[in-house]
Amino acid sequence: MIIDVWADIVCPWCFIGKRRLEKALETFPHRDQVTIRHRAFQLQPDIKETVLTKSYLAEKYQASVEQVTQMQANVCAVADGEGLCYNLDATFSGNTFDAHRLLLWSSTEGKQDELLEALFSNYFEKSLAVFSHADLVSAAVGVGIDADKADDLLTSNLYVDEVIADRNLASQLGATGVPFFVFDMKYGISGAQPLEAFIQTLESAWADEVTAAK
Repeated sequence: MIIDVWADIVCPWCFIGKRRLEKALETFPHRDQVTIRHRAFQLQPDIKETVLTKSYLAEKYQASVEQVTQMQANVCAVADGEGLCYNLDATFSGNTFDAHRLLLWSSTEGKQDELLEALFSNYFEKSLAVFSHADLVSAAVGVGIDADKADDLLTSNLYVDEVIADRNLASQLGATGVPFFVFDMKYGISGAQPLEAFIQTLESAWADEVTAAK
């Protein structure tokens, strides 16, 4: 079974959704036959500068900074329930295109999940930037990826088409936001749904796979 997960590393619900999927897989008896594949999705594809997230969201949603702060507090409370320790007070928003290129390439190094986890944690729990090449190379090195390899990838034009293709495929599948989970290209989960939704979808997708194999 292949689970494709569209996510952006600056999406707080994506890290929460990642945890819920992982918890569902912990109880799934066929976990060793499941492959999780990161798919690129940019929530802010047109952003060019790095700006304080509170200010960015206030402008985007025509809300006050106080309202944004309350929104972030609510998200932090949910994250805490998943064992995550969000610190959103000083986070910044920026363009994640290069981060996605690095993530897609990292699968060839067998490090995609580790790098995704590191980028999520760096951004949401450690208030570290994840936008510059230096930020991204540092994260890559932290999970055992050679610094020169990561830098070579980032200074090239490799995986540009793949990031765009992922975005287009998400649109074709009806995704308007993330996280978006697709099980064997048959079953979809939109958003960080409760744990039960992941468990039920895993079981349904597996039952289909078993039936198709007969």
